[in-house]
Amino acid sequence: MPENDHPRVTPVCAEVIAAKAHVVLDTGTTELAGNGTAHRHPADTNVPEICDEPAAGRAMDDLAQQLLNTADRDIQSMTGNRPNVRQTSGRPV
Repeated sequence: MPENDHPRVTPVCAEVIAAKAHVVLDTGTTELAGNGTAHRHPADTNVPEICDEPAAGRAMDDLAQQLLNTADRDIQSMTGNRPNVRQTSGRPV
């Protein structure tokens, strides 16, 4: 990869099936997969989007946690210091 070229982060699959979601992220050097599920209470009205959205969000959250853990390990292996990549400048975590 050229020195000034940035790795590409491309979602390979973002698929919601019923109340299950599976998301794959391929950075070119690492591939991570996140999974999420959601369940509708039997007494609730059957609105698939209301169940699909939390499942997709949970899959993306799972993927985000894995990506942050990978970044932690990579930084620590290069610097010897334990990083805190979970700090944000935008929304609070």
